[in-house]
Parts: sequence; C-alpha cells; structure tokens
Amino acid sequence: MNFKCELVRSACDAAYGYSDKIVQAAGNLITVDHTIQIANTEGLFTSDRHVRSRMAVNAIASNGTETQSGSCSPGRGMGLEVFEMFTPDYIGNEAARQAIVNLGASYCPAGQMPVAIESGFGGVIFHEACGHSLEATSVGTGCSQMCGKLGQKIANEKVTAIDDGTIAGAWGSVNIDDEGNPTQRNVLIENGILKSYMIDRLGSRRMGMPMTGNSRRESYRYEPTSRMTNTFIDNGPDKNEDIIASMEYGLYARSMGGGSVNPLTGAFNFSVNEGYIVRNGKICEAVRGAALIGTGSEILQDIDMVGQNLATGQGMCGSSSGSVPTDVGQPLIRVSKITVGGR
Repeated sequence: MNFKCELVRSACDAAYGYSDKIVQAAGNLITVDHTIQIANTEGLFTSDRHVRSRMAVNAIASNGTETQSGSCSPGRGMGLEVFEMFTPDYIGNEAARQAIVNLGASYCPAGQMPVAIESGFGGVIFHEACGHSLEATSVGTGCSQMCGKLGQKIANEKVTAIDDGTIAGAWGSVNIDDEGNPTQRNVLIENGILKSYMIDRLGSRRMGMPMTGNSRRESYRYEPTSRMTNTFIDNGPDKNEDIIASMEYGLYARSMGGGSVNPLTGAFNFSVNEGYIVRNGKICEAVRGAALIGTGSEILQDIDMVGQNLATGQGMCGSSSGSVPTDVGQPLIRVSKITVGGR
C-alpha cells in the first residue's frame, strides 16, 4: 500500500516541479484484480480474471489572477508493470504541461471550420457519437440512427472502425463477455461501409443476428447488455504531416475532453481540453474553451483524411448496465467541416 502511495506522490511532485505556476496537483491510482463467474441454464459455467491499473493526475496552474487545469490518466489491462510503459513522472509532467498551455491560451473563436483531432482519446468522439449507435441496446429497439443500414456507405471511404476485445493488455479487453461468450475483433465499418453491430444475447434474439462478444455489465447487480470494449478508427492512408499542412485555417484538437450525445439522433457536443489554431498549414497559438458540435452521421462522412499514428485513450463508459472500462482510439484525423463553439 505504501508503495502505491509513493507512486502517486512521485507523479504529483513531478507536476509541481514542472513550473512554479502549478499551485495544486491531485492524483489517484486504481488497481483492480477480480474474478467473475458466469453460469446459465444452458449448462455454461465459466470464469475470467480481470486485472487493470490506471493512474490519473490533475494539475492546476495559476498566474495570480486566473487558473487553468490539465490532466493525464493512462491505464492498461495489467498490474503495476504498467509503469514500465509510462512513468509517474511522465503523467505528472503531462498534466502540468497542459495546465500551463491553457493558462497562456486565448479563447477559441467560434464558427464552422476544418478540425484536426489528434490520436488517442480523440477517439472519444467516435465512441460517443457513433459507437453507441452501433450497440444492439439501441439498434435492436429501433432507437438508433444506424438502424437498417448494414451494407450501406455511412462514412468516408478512408474510415475503418473496429471494436476488439481481444487486444492483449488493453484497458477494455476481456477474455469472455459477461454472458460467457468469447470476445472477438468486430469490424464495424470497413472503408466507409457499415459491416456489423455490437450484439448481446437479447439483441441477438431481437435482431436475428449472431452475438459478437459485446455483452458487458459493471457487476452482478446489473443486467448485461451490448457495450463497447476497445473501439477505434484504424490507421488510414494519409501522412500526419500532410493533414496539418492541408489546413489553411482551422483548429487542431490535441486533447479531447468529455461531452454528451443522443444515440437516436447522433447529436453530440464535446469539449476540447487542449487546442491550437492552424494557419497556413502550421500549428500556431493555443486556444481554450473550444467545443465540437455536430452529429455522428455527419462527422463520419466529413472525415476526409486519416493518419497513421493510431493510439488509444482510457475511460469508464456509463450505460444501462453500469460503468465499464473501455478504450477509445484513432490516428490523427481531419474533419473537413464541423461547428466549433467558442467566443
């Protein structure tokens, strides 16, 4: 226990040491090691072990008249060997760096413009605005914008999106879902064409389609339903440097925050934790207070460049079956036009 406390202390000390403008740093470390057992009336009796670790640091910077925050919260499906991949110092420094950037940033201008969204947690937009609309929870009851669209072109041909619960060491991976079915790699969208939904047992009966290993729940207190695991837009054909160079004027969203979405319409609103104005193909001054506003169906069509630096970000996804760990991800992408909320 003391060792875990020292890891958190080290991360917070790194944040304080990054700049004398960091006035507060708070951190936590979550470690999970539990075994689930699944039994049903069809004679299935099986079990699985889930091991996860995640550290989060939030830093606050002040210049004496105002404050701004920054955060960093990586995790993986493994024990404390996770810190061989990223150190506590890195997490603390990254949280502090973002806080300092936002402290010196001006407010983002509002309007419709092209936006480049960075890899990693940038994938939260696909997860929320499109992923939930591909779950049998909404598709099977006719409450999704994606109902009846299998085989149809719903995205730019550069977009291939995957949900894969089998990735070793990933935050959202499990060997079996919470109804005892093996997880699998599900290609949801391939070159813009809708190929599959994410389907649990009840959704399978409703839709007349096979289960895909996506049934999940927080604990036995919840009824299992279709949920995402590790969901991401795959690498595309474009070079990352070409994506920024292609923008005469727009927004570069280096880090995304939280938001909200309506699965029936796909309408979403997401905050940008760290953003920069792009002018003449160059990343320029930092801006804050930006939000991305649109619908899932529109953004899929408007993604016109997909880069090659696929990375993932970790989160907890809440739905009718409770809160479950999920990975989101993508490479750097460009949305040709999207409404940016600002000042």
